Amino acid sequence: MSVLALSPAGAASDPAFTQFIASLWPVAEGQGVSRATFDRETAGLEPDYKLPDLILPGRPATGAPSQAEFVQVPADYIKEAAIARLAAEGQKLMAKYRTSLDGIEQRFGVPAPILLAIWGRETDFGRYTLPYDGVRVLATQAYVGRRKDKYRNEFILALKLINDGEVTRKDLRTSWAGATGLTQFLPSEFYQHAIDFDGDGRKDIWHSVPDALASAAEQLVNKGWQKNVRWAYEVNAPANVDCTMGVPEVTKPLGEWLRDGFVPVRGQKLSATEQAEEASLLQPEGIYGPSFLATKNYFVIKEYNFSDLYVLFVGHLADRMVSPLPFARPWSASTQLRTKDVEAMQRHLTRIGLYADKIDGKAGMKTRAALGAYQKRAGLKVDCWPSETVLRSIEQAR
Repeated sequence: MSVLALSPAGAASDPAFTQFIASLWPVAEGQGVSRATFDRETAGLEPDYKLPDLILPGRPATGAPSQAEFVQVPADYIKEAAIARLAAEGQKLMAKYRTSLDGIEQRFGVPAPILLAIWGRETDFGRYTLPYDGVRVLATQAYVGRRKDKYRNEFILALKLINDGEVTRKDLRTSWAGATGLTQFLPSEFYQHAIDFDGDGRKDIWHSVPDALASAAEQLVNKGWQKNVRWAYEVNAPANVDCTMGVPEVTKPLGEWLRDGFVPVRGQKLSATEQAEEASLLQPEGIYGPSFLATKNYFVIKEYNFSDLYVLFVGHLADRMVSPLPFARPWSASTQLRTKDVEAMQRHLTRIGLYADKIDGKAGMKTRAALGAYQKRAGLKVDCWPSETVLRSIEQAR
């Protein structure tokens, strides 16, 4: 049955969407999707306008406001109880899958705790059932998402996954952003990084733990993972720290940071090899919470999920599988401003030449550093944190 030959009820529900999907057939054909697969998987397909992060002209905002990584403060996102539970479970799984994990680490150079932490964060070690039909999610994001071109490709590749027999439509469950499998891959990431590690002839990231963890390792390696390098070092920052240095572009050897007054917590000693590694300053709560010196591998994990809080969760969870110690310095009781307020800050900082990144309402490293630069210029306390005080100052300066 052709995609255009929908039932009258289906066709009437959203004819523009139906037409959009039909227009993608030549692209799907070019990717090797058969006409039979295309017609079967798109028949009766309707968009899900309740998904977050959609652009719906004339409609009120629907769905969740954004990913949790970007709207929660660290203390809310990196909850001690969750870390402790997942770390205990991770230790059991490390023993259960020891042979596979040793083989993966030997082949890819990615430590077992990092891979288990990704699995634990993404799907609670497979206990979390992904809630969405992947084909519908990706089609909707391709139609009215904020990154239509990206998701048009992901939608086509989802059809290709089914066409190639990699996964059934029933098993292609995803997050609202279209990631699937135990370690959460987009369809394009599957084709770039998936590994058959258990040797059964299938790259099964949905049911095979060895395949899923090896695929995660391959993705990290392909993004630049460095063997025998930690993800980050928690440090005590000097009292006069300039928090505006906390951007990926400012890197120095760890030894130089130490000479500048940054002290590894709990008396940790760094070897000469470690001190030669390049690192950036990371202060997720500005000057208030824990401080870190983030290595190249920190930013590799961030390529897996572009969120500082995600990387902190994964890195800390990996550490906790080896050592029971929490962060040496507790997170402060800071509150995060609403997304629209952070967006307003970013727009003002852009206008005055202090910020040149995305206007997304997310207080990442570059936003925090730009806020610190503004605080210097405005004679405010320099803490690199989006507070009500900074917001009021910016509103008065407009």
